[in-house]
Amino acid sequence: MKNIKKLLLLVLVSALSLTALAGCQSKEETPTELKKITVAASPVPHAEILEQVKGDLAEKGYELEVTEFSDYVQPNLVVDAGDIDANFFQHKPYLDDFNAEKGTKIVPVAVIHYEPLGIYPGKSNDLANIADGASIAVPNDTTNEARALLLLEANGLIKIKKGAGLSATKNDIVENLHNLEIVELEAAQVSRVAKETDFVVLNGNYALDAGFKVGTDALAKEEKDSEAAQTYANILCVKEGNEENEGIKALIEVLKSDKIKQFIADTYEGAVIAID
Repeated sequence: MKNIKKLLLLVLVSALSLTALAGCQSKEETPTELKKITVAASPVPHAEILEQVKGDLAEKGYELEVTEFSDYVQPNLVVDAGDIDANFFQHKPYLDDFNAEKGTKIVPVAVIHYEPLGIYPGKSNDLANIADGASIAVPNDTTNEARALLLLEANGLIKIKKGAGLSATKNDIVENLHNLEIVELEAAQVSRVAKETDFVVLNGNYALDAGFKVGTDALAKEEKDSEAAQTYANILCVKEGNEENEGIKALIEVLKSDKIKQFIADTYEGAVIAID
C-alpha cells in the first residue's frame, strides 16, 4: 500500500513538473507582438538614421517601418492623409509654408538634427574668382530658395532687398555685380545639373546623396552657430492630434539618444549635426 502511495505521489509530482515546464516553454516561445510605427523619410540621411533605431525600438515593443521618398511633397501628404504615422525630412519654415499652401495640419514633435546648406562646385570651383554670367542652381521652394540666396549674399556674391528674409526670391536681388544666373529647380533636381551649371546650392541630404562631403567639397556653408542652424533644424512630424502617441514618444527617445548622436557624428562628418 505504501509503495502504491509513493508511486502515485511520484506520478503526481512528475505531472505537475511537466505542466510547469510546458508552461514556461510556451511562455518563452510565444513572441510578443510588436506595434508598428510607420515613418516617411528622405533616403539620406533620414532613412539611414531611422535604420539605426530599429533594434532599440523593438526592445520598447515597436516595429519601425520606413518608406523612402525623394521629394518634399509626398511625405507630408501621406501623413496628413493618415496613411503614415510620421515623417522625417524637413525643417519648420518649410513645414509652415507647406501647411499654409496645402491646408494640411502637420505639427513638429521633436528637433533631431541640422544639415548645413552649402555651395558646391559644378563646372567651376572658385567662388573667389567667379566668372561674370556664371550659373548657380538653387532649390525653388520658398524657404530653401531664400536660404540659398542668403548664403550667396553672405559670401558677397549678391545683395538681397532689405527685409526679404525667409521669403526672398531671385526677384529680390538688388545687386548682382557678376550678372549671375540663378537657376531655380525643385530641390531633388539641383544636384543633377552640377555638370551643366557652374555651382549648385544643396541641402545637406541631397549633397550626401550626390556624393559630396560638406567638410571637403563645400566651397561655403552655413555655420553651426548661425541663425540658420536654429531655424532650419530637421524635425520629426505627425498629423495634428497624434503628438501624444506612445509609439512616437518612444521613437523620439531613441532618436535623441547618445548612440544616435554618435552615429550621426561618425557617419556624416559635419554634413549632419545632431541637436541636443
